[in-house]
Amino acid sequence: MTSLTQRSSGLVQRRTEALRNAADKERPAAEEDHESRRADEKDNDDTGDSKETRLTLMEEVLLLGLKDREGYTSFWNDCISSGLRGCMLIELALRGRLQLEACGMRRKGLLARKVICRSDAPTGDVLLDEALKHIKDTQPPETVQSWIELLSGETWNPLKLHYQLRNVRERLAKNLVEKGVLTTEKQNFLLFDMTTHPLTNNNIKQRLIKKVQEAVLDKWVNDPHRMDKRLLALIFLAHSSDVLENAFAPLLDDQYDLAMKRVRQLLELEPEGESMKANANELLWAVVAAFTK
Repeated sequence: MTSLTQRSSGLVQRRTEALRNAADKERPAAEEDHESRRADEKDNDDTGDSKETRLTLMEEVLLLGLKDREGYTSFWNDCISSGLRGCMLIELALRGRLQLEACGMRRKGLLARKVICRSDAPTGDVLLDEALKHIKDTQPPETVQSWIELLSGETWNPLKLHYQLRNVRERLAKNLVEKGVLTTEKQNFLLFDMTTHPLTNNNIKQRLIKKVQEAVLDKWVNDPHRMDKRLLALIFLAHSSDVLENAFAPLLDDQYDLAMKRVRQLLELEPEGESMKANANELLWAVVAAFTK
């Protein structure tokens, strides 16, 4: 009787152990799915009576570049076009849609590694989904630098001109109109009429400017990996788009000098080394490398 009880106990123990091992194997995949769903829920949580209007990286960079009353960016700014394409790549990476290929045994550099589609689930943003479709359908894959150029239309290959995302600034401005940040007007410039988008909700822009200022002043942490990834990307891409100084213009001279000093510290970081640190987003650092190389 005792022997039968021991055998029965041993059988239950082995079954329990087997179930535990199976659960351990399934847990990483389940956790990854949960993280992906949680990221999507966070990204899609921009409807309803939210206290703060959620903007994409592209919209934030454009908003920093737009003149409040005139409703257009500086005619002399030839950097914002490629900067906005960089924003799209990082936005898609932060939403779990894109990643870099594995670096391999020879440890390819960031700019030599291809961009691959991790998930083709729709983001709910037309521009992002258009860029994601291009990247998913392209074989062989392209590098970060190539995608910034292709999405901007900066290619000599006529067979690749269809990758260009057209009217990006106008489409982003219309998104901001729908979110109640901008309005739409027509202005006459002697020989032609131009659609402009003056600022209508100054609170949102001031909140954005304050967030950027605090990141390099009051809330400076002196470690990019302790900064919010989206905010870190915003600082890099706003600088690459030549609109970052617009956020610092209201500062006193001492504050301005300190803010620019800390931005320079970020720009002097080595993307290759930073991308290998724990919890780093490799594609984010690849975009940084493309603009600072």
